[in-house]
Amino acid sequence: MFEFKISAISCGHCVRAVTEAVHALDPKAQVQIDIPTKRVEVTTQASRPAVVAALAKAGYAPADG
Repeated sequence: MFEFKISAISCGHCVRAVTEAVHALDPKAQVQIDIPTKRVEVTTQASRPAVVAALAKAGYAPADG
């Protein structure tokens, strides 16, 4: 499981975009997002660098990635 802080997350659209970016990489991934804290937890078989790259490509680069 990877944890990220993504400051650009502010609404349901952001949640969908982040979830879709991760699922494009790994359709079986689990994504938990807390909008108020801007925390994202991803459980996936993909590597952390691959997840960070997918999020960045979608416009949601993690602060710690």
